[in-house]
Amino acid sequence: QVQLVESGGGLVQAGGSLRLSCAASGVTFSSKTMGWFRQAPGKEREFVARISASGAGTYYADSVKDRFTISRDNAKNTVYLEMNSLKPEDTAVYYCRSYGTGKYDYWGQGIQVTVSS
Repeated sequence: QVQLVESGGGLVQAGGSLRLSCAASGVTFSSKTMGWFRQAPGKEREFVARISASGAGTYYADSVKDRFTISRDNAKNTVYLEMNSLKPEDTAVYYCRSYGTGKYDYWGQGIQVTVSS
């Protein structure tokens, strides 16, 4: 059974930082591209960042570039999202994703991040 469990969310003031973690089980983590997405109230889910299986390649949405950093620890089956200089518009439910095709594309249940102004 595949599980992606996010942690580290919460309430933070604008300008602050949070670090999200996503612990994976039931997948061959070290062979998977991993990503983070978010969904704000009343909006569609949007891409935030992704990282290649080896960790050598990363890609970010323009809205978070230079503020967020995605990383992974394949020994711990965990992907991280370091979020700095947070803005109220970063408020959303953040989701972890293990990229795959069809039924092998997996998502976490999401974790709330709230940035107060």
